[in-house]
Amino acid sequence: MLCIAFACACVSLVLAGDITQVPGYIDWRVLVLMFCLMSAVAGLQRSGVLGHIARNLVRGRHSQRMVCFTLVMLPFFASMLVTNDVALITFVPLASIALEAAGWRDKLAYVIVLQAVAANLGGMVTPVGNPQNLFIFTTFDLSAADFFLALAPFGALAFAMVSLACLRCSRDASEVVIQKKEDPVDRKRVVLHGILFACGLLAVVRILPWQALFVIVVVALLAFDRRIFARVDYGLLATFACFFVFSGNMAHMPALSDLLGGLMGSHPMLTSLVASQVISNVPAAVLLSGFTANWHSLLIGVDLGGLGTPIASLASLIALKLYLYSPGSSTSAFIKVFAAVNAIFLIAMVALYAVLFAL
Repeated sequence: MLCIAFACACVSLVLAGDITQVPGYIDWRVLVLMFCLMSAVAGLQRSGVLGHIARNLVRGRHSQRMVCFTLVMLPFFASMLVTNDVALITFVPLASIALEAAGWRDKLAYVIVLQAVAANLGGMVTPVGNPQNLFIFTTFDLSAADFFLALAPFGALAFAMVSLACLRCSRDASEVVIQKKEDPVDRKRVVLHGILFACGLLAVVRILPWQALFVIVVVALLAFDRRIFARVDYGLLATFACFFVFSGNMAHMPALSDLLGGLMGSHPMLTSLVASQVISNVPAAVLLSGFTANWHSLLIGVDLGGLGTPIASLASLIALKLYLYSPGSSTSAFIKVFAAVNAIFLIAMVALYAVLFAL
């Protein structure tokens, strides 16, 4: 995705021909907020607290249905705070271990697909749940109330559908044995990065200036946890920067500007959703934001656009990659389940949008 974004930025620069405008196209506040939040989340993940909580929840004798429900709801709720990507990186390996230990390997593809869907749909409920949400929340200067009210109905439907999907698992019980680790939680890291994450949230809602947040995070990491600098996803930050440049140049190309402006003016939600299927929902949000003031439809379109094709959301590709590490995994088996589950969820979500709003 970074290579594609860089190529698009370079081509657009050649066509637009005005490199002096590039710094003005980049939204530095968004990049700083993403860097600071990713740093704090990486620290919390490295502390072991998320895995510790998850292991304790699934360890012991439980029904297959209950284990499935727990494994799927963990990324659903965790993604609201630590992003959908991190939630999957943390909990998909746990699903592999738990289901293997219980003798339920045949359910692995189904559970991981549900985890991917749950992370994408759970993460859409909050401004920090996924990158496109943070970008739209910041770019359009939204209030937390407006944001939540726009997506709450879809979050409620997602919770209900994911819960029902877990009922496909049986009531048969088994012992889930997961080896305990000696003191797996780094409590000092939890406190440090918990505070930094709270500061990030204050900056998101504009209580704390983003410039001050940047200084606080950099100084804290330099003083107490320098290793976290290496765990930040700089590729994602660079991808955003490239698409900022691409979007800014596109706005100065009349033919393309008219085309995208017309599509976003007539069918903003559907345009955002379809674009997400092709270029992923994060780039779609950055690209299309420059051609509409209708943040509501853009937000719903790119969030629902995380469902559908495997490339619609990078989180889905992460789930697939992690699944393939499991013994006996099959790409074709995963894709078949992924296609069926995503189609059902996407149809239901679009139907809800059609009921609530005009397409």
